[in-house]
Amino acid sequence: MDERSNRWLLPPLLALLFLLIVYQYVSPACPGAACPRRSPASAARRGGGPAEQEEEEEAAALPRLAAKFPFARGELCRRVRFDMRGRDVIVFLHIQKTGGTTFGRHLVRNIHLEQPCYCRAGQKKCACHRPGGDKDTWLFSRFSTGWSCGLHADWTELTSCVPAAMERRGCAGNRTLRNFYYITMLRDPVSRYLSEWKHVQRGATWKTSLHMCDGRSPTPDELPTCYEGDDWSGVSLQEFMDCSYNLANNRQVRMLADLSLVGCYNLTFMNESERNMILLQSAKNNLKNMAFFGLTEFQRKTQYLFERTFNLKFISPFTQFNVTRASNVDIGEDVRQRIEELNFLDMQLYEYAKDLFLQRFQYSKQEEHQKNRLKRREERRLLREQRVHQWPREEAAQVAITEDYNSQVARW
Repeated sequence: MDERSNRWLLPPLLALLFLLIVYQYVSPACPGAACPRRSPASAARRGGGPAEQEEEEEAAALPRLAAKFPFARGELCRRVRFDMRGRDVIVFLHIQKTGGTTFGRHLVRNIHLEQPCYCRAGQKKCACHRPGGDKDTWLFSRFSTGWSCGLHADWTELTSCVPAAMERRGCAGNRTLRNFYYITMLRDPVSRYLSEWKHVQRGATWKTSLHMCDGRSPTPDELPTCYEGDDWSGVSLQEFMDCSYNLANNRQVRMLADLSLVGCYNLTFMNESERNMILLQSAKNNLKNMAFFGLTEFQRKTQYLFERTFNLKFISPFTQFNVTRASNVDIGEDVRQRIEELNFLDMQLYEYAKDLFLQRFQYSKQEEHQKNRLKRREERRLLREQRVHQWPREEAAQVAITEDYNSQVARW
């Protein structure tokens, strides 16, 4: 009875075993889940060597960014053919309390140049001449040309002033040949606002700024001051926030927008909501179309993107200062919320700028990785070809050695 039962059970068991073996070959490798990364050993067994495995690991290590705003490839890939020997000019739009002083010093003292900027001891301005003895300058900034268009001139002022200012510097006749590449720095609005308050509290005013727009400065009624006397030193944060016409409010949007679109400083030109919408959109467009902008909170990334954009290299790496006067100010959540409300346009601009900045950084890193990967592949291909050419010579040498050995054996 047992032998008969075994004969009946054996065929189904064999059939089941056969089906399991077949299933192992035809089923997907990772059903219902993403496949884990292959180890170097398994990659080698499947035909991928250590070099291919290294590329896979580098690709996996690249940062992944959850983008908030859609940008076209041309808006992410920022490359300019900056001709320092020609008539190209970098124009630095310096917004107060964004780290612009530090960045401006980097431009005149910390770039590898064929002809470095000449900076005299004890003087703020440096002579940044073009290579080859040309006295023309390639940099329009506080530390090169000074405040030639006014103290902390904004986008509206610079775009109408810079060409004429360059001509006044003895460069007439070259205006049509120039390319002006605008750059700037931005900062988190709350930190920037607090930093400006501390600066004003110590006596800063910037009251010599021109605020030129459509050929004139604003009237006292259009741009009243928040204080009486020479300065606003000793002002409390509450007083600073309570001044409704304080230029610290939404400073970054105002300095990057085309103010002529909204009637300059004439607040009766259009209603407030329409004015704010136009200012914000103008600032976004101008920022996006600039050759470069950096963020105070990302010093190393700022350095990297500038070097990639202009094909220039800094001598020393940028330093990230996390402890600042603004960071030392202890404010409550209610005060922070009030500052964000006062700077609601700057908050929206910074969100947009930060997303664009990080997308550009990620795009540049991926582009660099792809270029390096193709370079390594080409190097490996050339090495394989070199080995293929060497094999016939090695085989011929082996045959010669064998024939020589055989002839010696025959003589013996």
